Amino acid sequence: MSSKPARGSEERRSASREPIKIPIDYSAVDVFFSEFASNINEGGMFIETDNPAELDEVVQLQMRFPELESPVQVGGRVAWTSDGKEDGPPGMGIEFLDLTAEARDTINQVVQKLRAKS
Repeated sequence: MSSKPARGSEERRSASREPIKIPIDYSAVDVFFSEFASNINEGGMFIETDNPAELDEVVQLQMRFPELESPVQVGGRVAWTSDGKEDGPPGMGIEFLDLTAEARDTINQVVQKLRAKS
């Protein structure tokens, strides 16, 4: 079953997501996971996983962009989840929270480069 509250839905997203395939390490309630993100925008990303965190759970993310030497660390909230039975793979939509200026700039630059390529 999918859980897609209005706030995290595609219709309410202020910017389109751009396809990307990068490794993501994240932790939620003292549990550590390694997965892949499949898309990103300035406000969030989708992480493909068969075991998404709970809706509204706060997670800590470490994103490893290929063009950067160091990972980008940010906080996020699980805005919606998908079991993969409808459109797209199973996983969770993450809304970025409390980004530092540096993290926001880095994410914005990555998204702008992806948009320029498409």
